[in-house]
Amino acid sequence: MSIVERLAPALEARRSRTGFRRRKPRGRMRYLIGALLLLLLVLMLLPLVAAFFASVKTPVEAAAVPPTFIPGALSFDSYFRLWEYQAGLPVYLINSFGTALLTIGFTLILTIPAGFALARFPLPGKEIVFVFLLLALIIPYQALLTPIFLMFATLKLTNSLVGLAIIHTAIQLPFSLYVMRNSFEAVPTDLEEAAVIDGCNSLQVLWRVCLPLVVPAIITVALFAFITSWNEFLGALVMMNRQDSFTLPLILAAARTETSLGGTDWGMLQAGVMISVLPCVAIYLLLQKYYVSGLLSGAVK
Repeated sequence: MSIVERLAPALEARRSRTGFRRRKPRGRMRYLIGALLLLLLVLMLLPLVAAFFASVKTPVEAAAVPPTFIPGALSFDSYFRLWEYQAGLPVYLINSFGTALLTIGFTLILTIPAGFALARFPLPGKEIVFVFLLLALIIPYQALLTPIFLMFATLKLTNSLVGLAIIHTAIQLPFSLYVMRNSFEAVPTDLEEAAVIDGCNSLQVLWRVCLPLVVPAIITVALFAFITSWNEFLGALVMMNRQDSFTLPLILAAARTETSLGGTDWGMLQAGVMISVLPCVAIYLLLQKYYVSGLLSGAVK
């Protein structure tokens, strides 16, 4: 029997004596909370529903003024046009997925050992170093794009998924380091000391003991890195100037001026919005339990 299980009856008796009990909402308050949550759900889903309806309208109905909410007839012509747009939608999806996967790999390779070192090694001034690394959060990366572009042009990294992934990694690095460092600090030191007694070195302790315990934090970092890279627009706009190297956000921006009259093709634009949203929603729904626990790791010690 664990310590928590042995102390549970005593804690419950103390709560009953002091009158401390966890109260659940009852009666009208419960219905009020339910109504507010339902209202928030409707507000969050309404833009997605409107985008989906706009994506399945005919081109004439999608451009109608005033616009209609419910389509009069279902048409997937917008998706077909987007599939064949410029170099083709599969090319842009591959570029976006490739950049996002590279960003996840670069971010984890850098933040896992750095977070472990800042959490466990007695480095002189490591708190100052940690705060200095977090200061990058207050510097907008947009202000650095011009010197970065000049440097990447010299290194032949423009129009390259690797170069774009490096920029996305730099954007994500401070937050990811913060999450990983706090997660490693939450791991009990007794486990590491036992591993050292058994003959493990620092790398083995990290690989065999700590990494399995911080999987939620790793998944959280990977999820944020994916969403950041998938949705990032300005860095891709500056670094990419060939159609076959564009990512999905660039194509959505270009689709705004692609009609016979030079206006916005709303149907194709909303079709692209729906396609771009689906991977983020699917990944979040699959990994949401790790996401929440990863964000809370290290919050309570």
